[in-house]
Amino acid sequence: MFTTIFVQPLANGLILFYRLLGNNLGLAIIVFSVFLRFVLNPLTKPYLESMKKMKKIAPQLEKIKAKFKEDKVKLAQAQAELYRQNKINPGAGCLPYLLQIVIFIAFFNVFTRTIYSSENLTQKFNNLLYPPLKFSQGEIVNTKFLYLDVTKPDVFKLNSVPFPIPGPVVILAALVQFWSSKLMMSSTKVYKKEAKETKEVSDDLQASMQQSMLYTFPLMTLFFGMKFPSGLALYWVVFSLIQFYQQYDSSKIGSLLSRFSLLKSTSNDKAEKK
Repeated sequence: MFTTIFVQPLANGLILFYRLLGNNLGLAIIVFSVFLRFVLNPLTKPYLESMKKMKKIAPQLEKIKAKFKEDKVKLAQAQAELYRQNKINPGAGCLPYLLQIVIFIAFFNVFTRTIYSSENLTQKFNNLLYPPLKFSQGEIVNTKFLYLDVTKPDVFKLNSVPFPIPGPVVILAALVQFWSSKLMMSSTKVYKKEAKETKEVSDDLQASMQQSMLYTFPLMTLFFGMKFPSGLALYWVVFSLIQFYQQYDSSKIGSLLSRFSLLKSTSNDKAEKK
């Protein structure tokens, strides 16, 4: 069922772009990944809009948490009222965003079923392709892209070095992951502040997790990128770059809104004191 609904259509889409782009699998992976991300963008938009609104009311949420930190029932009620006043549904966009993750997993599945091994690559694709797009008998899939063979890891082996060295694509994938994690550091500072002001163990745990993600995810990307075929690394770079741009755009707008809200709140507090 999963293969029929998700994996097969994505495999056929990839090979369609392969045909359109002069039988270049590496280029097809890049262009189809970009196409797929923009097609799925409407699924991401509700989630990002919800996040923007949440960032806008972040200063108010902090005040509520500080005020009712000893009473969880009143805290939940105050948060619910704040969401209602600002017309925010915390769960808005989650389901479409989860669907996007499912599609991402399905596309990853396409790669693991085909280019994970260059042996019988034509037959592996034919097992997923619809008749009009199937490769003919004896046809060879072109897996060369720039210096890469997309079925093999992007690593270099030097005689003077006893271990493989990550290639440019793998390094870029790790860097993009680092930038994405770095973008979340503003949230980490908030969590750290809250963790100091409250006695909740979950606050400390959340702050620690946010901090560790800055280095853990890029290292994991680097490690797995050296193990998987470079076609997967190409896909991950494109996917991550577009996601980073969306995250950056959302964070930039959200930060401006939060600062405006905080300045407005500070001005109102000063006016009340006068």
